[in-house]
Amino acid sequence: MFRVLVVDNDPEMLDLLRQHLENEGRLVTAVADGAAAVKALEHDEYDVVLTDLVMDGADGWAVLQETQRRQPSARVVLMTAFASLETAIDAIRQGAYDYLTKPFKLAQVTLTINRALDDRRLREENRVLREQVEQRFSFDNLIGRSKAILAVFDKIRAVTASDATILLLGESGTGKELVARAIHHNSPRRGKPFIPVNCAAIPRDLLESELFGHEKGAFTGAIRKRRGLFVDADGGTLFLDEVGDIPAPLQGKILRALQDRTVRPVGGSDEVRLDVRVVSATHRDLMALISDGRFREDLYYRLAVIPIRLPSLRERPDDILLLAEHFLARAAKSLGKPLTGFDQEATAWLLQHRWPGNVRELENVVERAATLARAGLITRGDLGIEFAPEVAGMGVRPTLTELVERYISRVLEETKGDKVAAARILGISVRTLQRRFQVEPEPSSPSDP
Repeated sequence: MFRVLVVDNDPEMLDLLRQHLENEGRLVTAVADGAAAVKALEHDEYDVVLTDLVMDGADGWAVLQETQRRQPSARVVLMTAFASLETAIDAIRQGAYDYLTKPFKLAQVTLTINRALDDRRLREENRVLREQVEQRFSFDNLIGRSKAILAVFDKIRAVTASDATILLLGESGTGKELVARAIHHNSPRRGKPFIPVNCAAIPRDLLESELFGHEKGAFTGAIRKRRGLFVDADGGTLFLDEVGDIPAPLQGKILRALQDRTVRPVGGSDEVRLDVRVVSATHRDLMALISDGRFREDLYYRLAVIPIRLPSLRERPDDILLLAEHFLARAAKSLGKPLTGFDQEATAWLLQHRWPGNVRELENVVERAATLARAGLITRGDLGIEFAPEVAGMGVRPTLTELVERYISRVLEETKGDKVAAARILGISVRTLQRRFQVEPEPSSPSDP
């Protein structure tokens, strides 16, 4: 039996609504003011809250806010005089389900309450279905039900028990670090460290020291001895992200570390023996880099004992709404907002957009929309940036590079050229952003000590 909380400071109206809803088969709690409604919400669960808007003390606004805080799945219907109709409409923007304008007929009450109950039931069914889908179509924090991503899940399960080196291939934003973490946390090494390092974000002249450590006095600024990330990852997993950006002189030393399972700190003479599993990742075409002489072929084959290619979001359209709902639920919980989904126009846009930034871009767009949203459903306007299918100078089907560069340009426009803010929105390092736009020359490769 559905439970309805009725709130009105007019005793005759309160009694009339209570009797009518009880005759309709509802279990009704009737209270005369907002303060009593708040107490009722503390003690019982309700499917619908029917409240007058204008009351002394705690008014309908307070009842709405308290219901959203304590029982976000309950539907709130406001009763208001015509003079305060604009306020009621504003309340709907803030999350109320509907409103009734006084005077109203009891048949209108029945219709509105029934619609609210149907809406609550459908959304609850969708929530349960979403949870079931996420349990069935997920691998740790990875979400998906498309054939492309389920094939990746199968490969992850197949490699977790081994110590083979793994190379993750795919565009930026496809979730390579999430996959690396999933491999580690489902392997026998799960109780040992997982150490991620973005090889493109560390200055080239410092990368060797970061990876292998250094002795005191090994170079200017080395005022104390330091362990490297290989040593920090001993017994666990070292994740080398953007491995295609490792400078040529350092590639040979990494190859030697993988072959001999030892490292030598910069300025040191003793080898340190290690037990480390290496998972690497890149969005670059390593075979093209090999052809250009910028990446060692022997290092490639050492890293790519088991290559796993992650599909772009364009290759897994069945996952777009599933991922969007997942990110929205997480953002709603973090923000404390009663966000329930996407309206029809927003859903259509999510499915039509090309997503050059892949899952990372989708996550950022949804989180931004959740922050800006004023109602329970995300609208097309909440999603923000416009992406026209045709762009002057690009043609109807622009290349991925053109789309990425246009997206980055738009983000830079939004941040008024603030590269730090733009890099944060894009989910990349400032160094990667600068390299993409060539705003500063590539640093020269350090000499091999």
